[in-house]
Amino acid sequence: MTHLTMKKAASLLLLLSLCFSLCSCGDGSSGNSMPSVTPSNSSGGDVPDSLASNGDHSDASVPLSDGLRDNTSQVLVPSADGTECYSCDVAVIDASNSSEGYIMVSYEGTNEKVKLQITGPDSVTYTYNLHGGYEVFPLTAGNGTYTISIFESVDIAANKYATTMSEMISANITNEFGPYLYPNQYVNFTANSLPVAKAAELAKPANNDLDVVASVYNYMIENYTYDYDKAATVQSGYLPDVDEIYQIQTGICFDYAAVTATMLRSQSIPTRLEVGYKGEEYHAWISTYIKDIGWINGIIEFDGSAWHLLDPTFAATSSSPKKFIAEADGYITKYIY
Repeated sequence: MTHLTMKKAASLLLLLSLCFSLCSCGDGSSGNSMPSVTPSNSSGGDVPDSLASNGDHSDASVPLSDGLRDNTSQVLVPSADGTECYSCDVAVIDASNSSEGYIMVSYEGTNEKVKLQITGPDSVTYTYNLHGGYEVFPLTAGNGTYTISIFESVDIAANKYATTMSEMISANITNEFGPYLYPNQYVNFTANSLPVAKAAELAKPANNDLDVVASVYNYMIENYTYDYDKAATVQSGYLPDVDEIYQIQTGICFDYAAVTATMLRSQSIPTRLEVGYKGEEYHAWISTYIKDIGWINGIIEFDGSAWHLLDPTFAATSSSPKKFIAEADGYITKYIY
């Protein structure tokens, strides 16, 4: 990392680590108390808040000057090309683009509860629900052999499933960042998604990728609130709708993660949604890849000599964010999406 890049990164807090699923994180405080981050090209002010209280997400009244970085949205579109397919009567596994770091699976049967399992060369098994039609799943364990299995429910009450099909594919992933740039079932977006347009707006004055992350950070902590009621009642298998969350500006940490990842991926910034444990709490946090720096994990503050990890939702809800620095160990990654 160059001295100049380190200096630019010194004050940057990355809103990247987000609690997941049923856990209700934060200290119960209301409001967003974390300070905004000033991008390196700003002159005496933070990126302006362009979210009006009436739900209008445009802000023509605050013109933004162009930065040195191209803010054009770059949304990669997954495709089931049919050049490497495996099928049975009710399902299709399309591995035509495994070199890009993803597969597509389509369930075409009538069973109400269908599961997909992907076990990679690291022996970690990922379990998903299938909803019908083609869905995208990342190959995050790198090159090697993946076992892909589909299961149909045979007893919903007893939670029992029978194998419908199982295939082994060999993946040679030539696009190492593909799994973290393409949309997938957990980070599901298109070129027309509302957060994609917002990301282009936020990136307009940016000189580099760190500036983009700073702008997204400011936007998230200043405009989104944590939904504790939803966290207490959300059902297993919940998937966020990034457009809906963008419009209502509230949600659980999984929602925060999906919107943030959508914004950064659409600006060609590789972003991983990582799931695991912080202590005994099931948790998720986001990492981003910054050119000339590498992967930056969690919310990071650079003090000139070291990176310090902060909890994501904690950053949006706590009145004492610095307190968590001393408690930032104990993160265990189990899954990467």
